[in-house]
Amino acid sequence: MNKKTIRDIDLKGKKVLVRCDFNVPLDENGKITDNTRITAALPTIQYLREQGAKVILCSHLGRPKGQVNEKYSLKPVADELTELLDTDVKFASDITGSSAQSTTESLKDGEVALLENVRFDPREEKNDDSLSAELASLSDGVYVNDAFGSAHRAHSSTEGVTHHVDESVAGLLMEKEIELLGGVLESPEKPFVAILGGAKVSDKIGVIENLIDKVDEILIGGGMAFTFLKAKGYNIGNSICEDDKIEEAKKIMKKAEQEGVKIKLPQDVHVTTDFSNDTPDKMVNVDSIPEGYQGLDVGPKTVMEFQNELKDAKTVLWNGPLGVCEFSKYTIGTERIAEAIANTDSVSVVGGGDSVAAIKKLGLADKFTHISTGGGASLELLEGKNLPGLVALTDKEHTQKEVSDKKNEIENKDKDVHLR
Repeated sequence: MNKKTIRDIDLKGKKVLVRCDFNVPLDENGKITDNTRITAALPTIQYLREQGAKVILCSHLGRPKGQVNEKYSLKPVADELTELLDTDVKFASDITGSSAQSTTESLKDGEVALLENVRFDPREEKNDDSLSAELASLSDGVYVNDAFGSAHRAHSSTEGVTHHVDESVAGLLMEKEIELLGGVLESPEKPFVAILGGAKVSDKIGVIENLIDKVDEILIGGGMAFTFLKAKGYNIGNSICEDDKIEEAKKIMKKAEQEGVKIKLPQDVHVTTDFSNDTPDKMVNVDSIPEGYQGLDVGPKTVMEFQNELKDAKTVLWNGPLGVCEFSKYTIGTERIAEAIANTDSVSVVGGGDSVAAIKKLGLADKFTHISTGGGASLELLEGKNLPGLVALTDKEHTQKEVSDKKNEIENKDKDVHLR
Protein backbone atom coordinates (compact mmCIF):
# COMPACT_ATOMS: atom_id res chain seq x y z
CA MET A 1 0.00 0.00 0.00
CA ASN A 2 1.49 3.34 -1.04
CA LYS A 3 -0.42 5.38 1.53
CA LYS A 4 0.98 6.66 4.81
CA THR A 5 -0.17 4.86 7.94
CA ILE A 6 -0.22 5.77 11.62
CA ARG A 7 3.27 4.26 11.91
CA ASP A 8 4.66 6.93 9.59
CA ILE A 9 3.82 10.04 11.64
CA ASP A 10 4.46 11.60 15.04
CA LEU A 11 1.40 11.27 17.24
CA LYS A 12 2.50 12.20 20.73
CA GLY A 13 0.30 14.78 22.43
CA LYS A 14 -1.78 15.36 19.30
CA LYS A 15 -5.55 15.25 19.04
CA VAL A 16 -6.18 12.70 16.29
CA LEU A 17 -9.53 12.29 14.52
CA VAL A 18 -10.12 8.63 13.65
CA ARG A 19 -12.88 7.50 11.29
CA CYS A 20 -13.94 3.99 12.33
CA ASP A 21 -16.65 1.68 11.09
CA PHE A 22 -18.83 1.03 14.14
CA ASN A 23 -21.90 0.21 12.05
CA VAL A 24 -22.79 -2.73 14.28
CA PRO A 25 -26.10 -4.60 14.63
CA LEU A 26 -28.27 -3.73 17.64
CA ASP A 27 -31.24 -5.62 19.07
CA GLU A 28 -34.58 -4.03 20.02
CA ASN A 29 -33.11 -3.08 23.41
CA GLY A 30 -30.16 -1.26 21.85
CA LYS A 31 -27.70 -4.03 22.77
CA ILE A 32 -24.86 -4.85 20.37
CA THR A 33 -25.34 -8.34 18.94
CA ASP A 34 -22.01 -8.58 17.06
CA ASN A 35 -19.00 -6.46 18.05
CA THR A 36 -16.68 -7.67 15.26
CA ARG A 37 -16.27 -4.23 13.73
CA ILE A 38 -15.47 -2.73 17.12
CA THR A 39 -12.84 -5.34 17.98
CA ALA A 40 -11.33 -4.92 14.49
CA ALA A 41 -10.61 -1.25 15.32
CA LEU A 42 -8.88 -1.98 18.64
CA PRO A 43 -5.30 -2.41 17.30
CA THR A 44 -5.40 1.08 15.78
CA ILE A 45 -6.92 2.66 18.89
CA GLN A 46 -4.42 0.93 21.19
CA TYR A 47 -1.49 1.95 18.99
CA LEU A 48 -2.60 5.59 19.07
CA ARG A 49 -2.97 5.47 22.86
CA GLU A 50 0.46 3.90 23.27
CA GLN A 51 1.97 6.67 21.14
CA GLY A 52 0.45 9.29 23.46
CA ALA A 53 -2.23 10.57 21.07
CA LYS A 54 -5.53 12.06 22.20
CA VAL A 55 -7.94 9.82 20.32
CA ILE A 56 -11.19 11.20 18.86
CA LEU A 57 -13.29 8.47 17.26
CA CYS A 58 -16.15 9.05 14.82
CA SER A 59 -18.42 6.70 12.89
CA HIS A 60 -21.87 6.23 11.43
CA LEU A 61 -24.42 3.65 12.52
CA GLY A 62 -27.41 2.66 10.41
CA ARG A 63 -29.33 5.05 8.17
CA PRO A 64 -30.84 7.84 10.29
CA LYS A 65 -31.23 9.97 7.12
CA GLY A 66 -29.61 13.10 8.50
CA GLN A 67 -31.77 13.31 11.60
CA VAL A 68 -31.10 12.66 15.28
CA ASN A 69 -32.59 9.26 16.11
CA GLU A 70 -31.78 7.65 19.45
CA LYS A 71 -32.27 4.23 17.88
CA TYR A 72 -28.97 4.84 16.04
CA SER A 73 -27.00 6.47 18.85
CA LEU A 74 -23.37 5.39 19.26
CA LYS A 75 -23.66 5.44 23.07
CA PRO A 76 -23.78 1.59 23.22
CA VAL A 77 -20.54 1.56 21.20
CA ALA A 78 -18.89 3.93 23.71
CA ASP A 79 -19.94 1.58 26.52
CA GLU A 80 -18.58 -1.45 24.62
CA LEU A 81 -15.27 0.32 23.94
CA THR A 82 -14.98 1.29 27.61
CA GLU A 83 -15.18 -2.39 28.49
CA LEU A 84 -12.89 -3.65 25.72
CA LEU A 85 -10.21 -1.00 26.24
CA ASP A 86 -10.52 -1.09 30.04
CA THR A 87 -10.56 2.70 30.09
CA ASP A 88 -13.28 5.34 30.25
CA VAL A 89 -14.27 6.25 26.69
CA LYS A 90 -15.84 9.70 26.86
CA PHE A 91 -18.99 10.12 24.78
CA ALA A 92 -19.92 13.38 23.07
CA SER A 93 -23.67 13.79 22.64
CA ASP A 94 -23.21 15.68 19.36
CA ILE A 95 -20.85 15.62 16.39
CA THR A 96 -19.08 18.97 16.23
CA GLY A 97 -21.15 21.02 18.69
CA SER A 98 -20.48 22.15 22.26
CA SER A 99 -20.39 18.62 23.69
CA ALA A 100 -17.89 17.45 21.06
CA GLN A 101 -15.72 20.53 21.55
CA SER A 102 -15.61 20.35 25.36
CA THR A 103 -15.12 16.56 25.36
CA THR A 104 -12.22 16.64 22.90
CA GLU A 105 -10.60 19.72 24.47
CA SER A 106 -10.42 17.96 27.84
CA LEU A 107 -8.65 14.86 26.52
CA LYS A 108 -5.27 13.95 27.98
CA ASP A 109 -2.58 11.92 26.21
CA GLY A 110 -3.78 8.35 25.69
CA GLU A 111 -7.44 9.14 26.41
CA VAL A 112 -10.30 8.28 24.05
CA ALA A 113 -13.53 10.04 23.06
CA LEU A 114 -16.32 8.99 20.70
CA LEU A 115 -18.49 11.48 18.82
CA GLU A 116 -22.19 10.87 18.20
CA ASN A 117 -23.32 9.28 14.91
CA VAL A 118 -21.99 11.45 12.04
CA ARG A 119 -25.05 10.60 9.95
CA PHE A 120 -27.25 12.51 12.41
CA ASP A 121 -25.95 15.52 10.46
CA PRO A 122 -27.50 15.81 6.95
CA ARG A 123 -24.24 17.31 5.67
CA GLU A 124 -22.28 14.05 6.17
CA GLU A 125 -23.57 12.09 3.19
CA LYS A 126 -23.48 15.20 1.00
CA ASN A 127 -19.74 15.53 1.68
CA ASP A 128 -20.47 19.10 2.77
CA ASP A 129 -17.26 21.07 3.17
CA SER A 130 -18.49 22.95 6.25
CA LEU A 131 -18.94 19.71 8.23
CA SER A 132 -15.56 18.47 6.97
CA ALA A 133 -13.91 21.63 8.30
CA GLU A 134 -15.72 21.36 11.64
CA LEU A 135 -14.62 17.76 12.10
CA ALA A 136 -11.02 18.63 11.21
CA SER A 137 -11.03 21.52 13.71
CA LEU A 138 -11.53 19.04 16.57
CA SER A 139 -8.10 17.55 15.80
CA ASP A 140 -4.58 18.92 15.74
CA GLY A 141 -4.40 18.48 11.98
CA VAL A 142 -4.14 14.68 12.03
CA TYR A 143 -6.80 12.39 10.51
CA VAL A 144 -6.80 8.58 10.44
CA ASN A 145 -9.15 6.57 8.25
CA ASP A 146 -9.62 3.07 9.66
CA ALA A 147 -13.13 2.60 8.26
CA PHE A 148 -12.52 0.29 5.31
CA GLY A 149 -16.23 -0.54 5.25
CA SER A 150 -17.00 3.10 4.41
CA ALA A 151 -13.99 3.84 2.20
CA HIS A 152 -16.11 3.56 -0.97
CA ARG A 153 -18.20 6.56 0.18
CA ALA A 154 -17.08 10.14 -0.47
CA HIS A 155 -18.60 11.65 2.70
CA SER A 156 -17.48 14.49 4.96
CA SER A 157 -15.91 12.13 7.50
CA THR A 158 -14.26 9.83 4.93
CA GLU A 159 -13.04 12.10 2.12
CA GLY A 160 -13.93 15.73 2.75
CA VAL A 161 -12.08 16.03 6.05
CA THR A 162 -8.76 15.16 4.39
CA HIS A 163 -8.76 18.59 2.70
CA HIS A 164 -8.64 20.37 6.06
CA VAL A 165 -5.83 18.56 7.90
CA ASP A 166 -2.04 18.35 7.63
CA GLU A 167 -1.81 14.55 7.76
CA SER A 168 -4.33 12.01 6.41
CA VAL A 169 -3.19 8.45 7.05
CA ALA A 170 -4.51 4.89 7.16
CA GLY A 171 -5.17 2.95 10.33
CA LEU A 172 -3.94 -0.60 10.86
CA LEU A 173 -7.25 -2.20 9.84
CA MET A 174 -7.43 -0.17 6.62
CA GLU A 175 -3.84 -1.16 5.85
CA LYS A 176 -4.57 -4.85 6.49
CA GLU A 177 -7.72 -4.84 4.34
CA ILE A 178 -6.03 -3.17 1.38
CA GLU A 179 -2.90 -5.30 1.54
CA LEU A 180 -4.74 -8.63 1.85
CA LEU A 181 -7.59 -7.96 -0.59
CA GLY A 182 -5.26 -6.14 -2.97
CA GLY A 183 -2.64 -8.87 -2.64
CA VAL A 184 -5.14 -11.56 -3.58
CA LEU A 185 -5.82 -9.68 -6.82
CA GLU A 186 -2.27 -8.62 -7.66
CA SER A 187 -0.18 -11.72 -6.92
CA PRO A 188 -2.28 -14.74 -5.92
CA GLU A 189 -0.65 -18.12 -5.48
CA LYS A 190 -2.20 -20.55 -7.95
CA PRO A 191 -4.56 -22.34 -8.21
CA PHE A 192 -6.80 -19.38 -7.37
CA VAL A 193 -10.47 -20.22 -6.80
CA ALA A 194 -13.19 -17.61 -6.31
CA ILE A 195 -16.55 -18.52 -4.77
CA LEU A 196 -19.35 -16.04 -5.41
CA GLY A 197 -22.86 -16.18 -4.00
CA GLY A 198 -25.64 -13.90 -2.86
CA ALA A 199 -28.94 -13.03 -4.46
CA LYS A 200 -28.03 -10.82 -7.40
CA VAL A 201 -25.77 -11.19 -10.41
CA SER A 202 -25.87 -7.40 -10.77
CA ASP A 203 -23.98 -7.05 -7.46
CA LYS A 204 -21.16 -9.26 -8.71
CA ILE A 205 -20.84 -8.63 -12.46
CA GLY A 206 -17.99 -6.15 -12.01
CA VAL A 207 -16.23 -8.53 -9.63
CA ILE A 208 -16.48 -11.46 -12.04
CA GLU A 209 -15.24 -9.36 -14.97
CA ASN A 210 -12.24 -8.19 -12.93
CA LEU A 211 -11.46 -11.70 -11.70
CA ILE A 212 -11.68 -13.60 -14.98
CA ASP A 213 -8.08 -12.92 -16.02
CA LYS A 214 -6.77 -13.59 -12.49
CA VAL A 215 -8.50 -16.77 -11.28
CA ASP A 216 -8.37 -20.38 -12.40
CA GLU A 217 -11.93 -21.15 -11.41
CA ILE A 218 -15.15 -19.45 -10.29
CA LEU A 219 -17.73 -21.39 -8.27
CA ILE A 220 -21.15 -19.73 -8.38
CA GLY A 221 -23.97 -20.36 -5.89
CA GLY A 222 -26.74 -18.46 -4.19
CA GLY A 223 -29.63 -16.78 -5.98
CA MET A 224 -27.30 -15.38 -8.64
CA ALA A 225 -26.65 -18.91 -9.95
CA PHE A 226 -30.18 -19.13 -11.35
CA THR A 227 -29.57 -16.24 -13.77
CA PHE A 228 -26.59 -18.21 -15.13
CA LEU A 229 -28.59 -21.46 -15.22
CA LYS A 230 -31.40 -19.77 -17.15
CA ALA A 231 -28.80 -18.31 -19.51
CA LYS A 232 -27.72 -21.90 -20.20
CA GLY A 233 -31.31 -22.84 -21.05
CA TYR A 234 -32.45 -24.51 -17.83
CA ASN A 235 -36.00 -24.19 -16.54
CA ILE A 236 -35.52 -22.65 -13.08
CA GLY A 237 -39.18 -22.70 -11.92
CA ASN A 238 -39.93 -19.80 -9.57
CA SER A 239 -36.29 -19.31 -8.57
CA ILE A 240 -34.95 -15.77 -8.32
CA CYS A 241 -33.61 -14.50 -11.63
CA GLU A 242 -32.50 -11.18 -13.11
CA ASP A 243 -33.83 -11.56 -16.64
CA ASP A 244 -32.19 -8.31 -17.71
CA LYS A 245 -28.78 -9.80 -16.84
CA ILE A 246 -29.11 -13.03 -18.82
CA GLU A 247 -27.17 -11.67 -21.80
CA GLU A 248 -24.45 -10.42 -19.41
CA ALA A 249 -24.27 -13.92 -17.91
CA LYS A 250 -23.85 -15.44 -21.37
CA LYS A 251 -21.04 -13.00 -22.19
CA ILE A 252 -19.27 -13.79 -18.91
CA MET A 253 -19.44 -17.54 -19.54
CA LYS A 254 -18.16 -17.08 -23.09
CA LYS A 255 -15.27 -14.88 -21.93
CA ALA A 256 -14.36 -17.37 -19.20
CA GLU A 257 -14.24 -20.16 -21.79
CA GLN A 258 -11.95 -18.03 -24.00
CA GLU A 259 -9.67 -17.30 -21.03
CA GLY A 260 -9.54 -20.95 -19.97
CA VAL A 261 -11.29 -20.20 -16.68
CA LYS A 262 -13.73 -22.80 -15.38
CA ILE A 263 -17.11 -21.52 -14.18
CA LYS A 264 -18.88 -24.11 -12.05
CA LEU A 265 -22.64 -23.80 -11.50
CA PRO A 266 -24.81 -25.89 -9.17
CA GLN A 267 -25.63 -29.44 -10.30
CA ASP A 268 -28.48 -29.81 -7.84
CA VAL A 269 -30.52 -27.50 -5.62
CA HIS A 270 -32.66 -27.57 -2.49
CA VAL A 271 -36.10 -26.36 -3.59
CA THR A 272 -39.40 -25.47 -1.95
CA THR A 273 -42.77 -24.01 -2.93
CA ASP A 274 -42.52 -20.72 -1.02
CA PHE A 275 -39.83 -18.41 0.33
CA SER A 276 -40.12 -19.99 3.77
CA ASN A 277 -38.41 -22.39 6.15
CA ASP A 278 -41.64 -24.33 6.70
CA THR A 279 -42.99 -25.33 3.29
CA PRO A 280 -42.39 -28.76 1.66
CA ASP A 281 -38.86 -29.10 0.27
CA LYS A 282 -36.76 -31.56 -1.74
CA MET A 283 -33.44 -31.97 -3.54
CA VAL A 284 -33.54 -31.96 -7.34
CA ASN A 285 -31.04 -31.78 -10.19
CA VAL A 286 -30.92 -28.39 -11.91
CA ASP A 287 -32.50 -29.87 -15.03
CA SER A 288 -35.50 -31.10 -12.99
CA ILE A 289 -36.74 -28.10 -11.00
CA PRO A 290 -40.55 -28.56 -10.84
CA GLU A 291 -42.92 -25.77 -11.85
CA GLY A 292 -43.96 -23.73 -8.83
CA TYR A 293 -40.73 -24.52 -6.91
CA GLN A 294 -37.81 -22.22 -6.18
CA GLY A 295 -34.20 -23.01 -5.28
CA LEU A 296 -33.04 -21.72 -1.88
CA ASP A 297 -29.73 -23.56 -1.47
CA VAL A 298 -27.23 -25.67 -3.38
CA GLY A 299 -27.65 -29.44 -3.06
CA PRO A 300 -25.26 -32.17 -1.81
CA LYS A 301 -23.85 -33.02 -5.27
CA THR A 302 -22.90 -29.39 -5.77
CA VAL A 303 -21.35 -29.16 -2.31
CA MET A 304 -19.26 -32.26 -3.04
CA GLU A 305 -18.09 -30.90 -6.39
CA PHE A 306 -17.21 -27.51 -4.89
CA GLN A 307 -15.34 -29.23 -2.04
CA ASN A 308 -13.29 -31.19 -4.57
CA GLU A 309 -12.44 -28.03 -6.50
CA LEU A 310 -11.23 -26.37 -3.30
CA LYS A 311 -8.93 -29.18 -2.15
CA ASP A 312 -5.87 -28.08 -4.10
CA ALA A 313 -6.53 -24.33 -4.05
CA LYS A 314 -3.69 -22.10 -2.84
CA THR A 315 -5.75 -18.89 -2.86
CA VAL A 316 -9.47 -18.73 -2.13
CA LEU A 317 -11.66 -15.64 -2.32
CA TRP A 318 -15.22 -16.04 -1.05
CA ASN A 319 -17.97 -13.43 -1.21
CA GLY A 320 -21.64 -14.21 -0.64
CA PRO A 321 -23.65 -17.15 0.72
CA LEU A 322 -24.64 -20.19 -1.34
CA GLY A 323 -28.17 -20.32 0.06
CA VAL A 324 -30.80 -18.29 1.90
CA CYS A 325 -29.20 -17.84 5.30
CA GLU A 326 -32.34 -16.42 6.96
CA PHE A 327 -33.74 -19.97 6.99
CA SER A 328 -31.95 -22.75 8.90
CA LYS A 329 -32.88 -25.40 6.30
CA TYR A 330 -31.02 -23.55 3.59
CA THR A 331 -27.71 -22.67 5.31
CA ILE A 332 -26.18 -26.10 4.76
CA GLY A 333 -24.40 -25.32 1.48
CA THR A 334 -22.83 -22.16 2.92
CA GLU A 335 -21.71 -23.97 6.08
CA ARG A 336 -20.21 -26.95 4.21
CA ILE A 337 -18.22 -24.61 1.95
CA ALA A 338 -16.99 -22.63 4.97
CA GLU A 339 -15.71 -25.90 6.46
CA ALA A 340 -14.12 -26.91 3.16
CA ILE A 341 -12.17 -23.65 2.89
CA ALA A 342 -11.13 -23.88 6.54
CA ASN A 343 -9.62 -27.31 5.83
CA THR A 344 -7.40 -26.08 2.99
CA ASP A 345 -3.87 -24.71 3.28
CA SER A 346 -4.84 -21.76 1.11
CA VAL A 347 -4.63 -18.04 1.64
CA SER A 348 -8.34 -17.52 2.30
CA VAL A 349 -10.09 -14.15 2.20
CA VAL A 350 -13.82 -13.83 2.85
CA GLY A 351 -16.27 -10.94 2.74
CA GLY A 352 -20.03 -10.50 2.92
CA GLY A 353 -22.14 -10.56 6.07
CA ASP A 354 -23.84 -13.94 5.63
CA SER A 355 -20.60 -15.72 4.72
CA VAL A 356 -18.86 -14.22 7.75
CA ALA A 357 -21.82 -15.08 10.02
CA ALA A 358 -21.61 -18.73 8.92
CA ILE A 359 -17.90 -18.85 9.68
CA LYS A 360 -18.43 -17.43 13.15
CA LYS A 361 -21.36 -19.72 13.88
CA LEU A 362 -19.13 -22.70 13.10
CA GLY A 363 -16.24 -21.32 15.15
CA LEU A 364 -13.93 -21.25 12.13
CA ALA A 365 -12.86 -17.58 12.11
CA ASP A 366 -9.25 -18.40 13.09
CA LYS A 367 -9.00 -20.82 10.16
CA PHE A 368 -9.30 -18.01 7.59
CA THR A 369 -6.43 -15.76 6.59
CA HIS A 370 -8.63 -12.67 6.58
CA ILE A 371 -12.27 -11.86 7.22
CA SER A 372 -13.08 -8.51 5.64
CA THR A 373 -15.08 -5.88 7.55
CA GLY A 374 -16.22 -4.16 4.37
CA GLY A 375 -19.24 -5.18 2.30
CA GLY A 376 -19.64 -2.64 -0.50
CA ALA A 377 -16.03 -1.50 -0.14
CA SER A 378 -14.76 -5.07 -0.59
CA LEU A 379 -16.84 -5.52 -3.73
CA GLU A 380 -15.69 -2.22 -5.24
CA LEU A 381 -12.05 -3.04 -4.50
CA LEU A 382 -12.52 -6.48 -6.07
CA GLU A 383 -14.06 -4.77 -9.11
CA GLY A 384 -10.86 -2.75 -9.46
CA LYS A 385 -12.51 0.55 -8.54
CA ASN A 386 -10.82 3.36 -6.62
CA LEU A 387 -12.11 3.94 -3.09
CA PRO A 388 -12.54 7.70 -2.39
CA GLY A 389 -11.70 7.32 1.31
CA LEU A 390 -8.43 5.62 0.41
CA VAL A 391 -7.45 7.80 -2.55
CA ALA A 392 -7.76 10.90 -0.33
CA LEU A 393 -5.06 9.71 2.08
CA THR A 394 -1.48 10.98 1.89
CA ASP A 395 0.87 9.03 -0.38
CA LYS A 396 4.03 7.64 1.11
CA GLU A 397 7.17 9.46 0.10
CA HIS A 398 9.69 7.16 -1.49
CA THR A 399 12.93 6.83 0.46
CA GLN A 400 16.21 7.77 -1.20
CA LYS A 401 17.08 4.05 -1.41
CA GLU A 402 13.75 3.23 -3.16
CA VAL A 403 14.35 6.06 -5.66
CA SER A 404 17.92 4.87 -6.24
CA ASP A 405 16.83 1.22 -6.64
CA LYS A 406 14.14 2.23 -9.15
CA LYS A 407 16.66 4.32 -11.09
CA ASN A 408 19.10 1.40 -11.21
CA GLU A 409 16.30 -0.95 -12.31
CA ILE A 410 15.40 1.36 -15.21
CA GLU A 411 19.08 1.81 -16.19
CA ASN A 412 19.66 -1.97 -16.14
CA LYS A 413 16.60 -2.52 -18.34
CA ASP A 414 17.96 0.08 -20.78
CA LYS A 415 21.33 -1.74 -20.83
CA ASP A 416 19.58 -5.05 -21.57
CA VAL A 417 17.74 -3.44 -24.48
CA HIS A 418 21.00 -2.01 -25.94
CA LEU A 419 22.80 -5.34 -25.49
CA ARG A 420 20.13 -7.05 -27.53
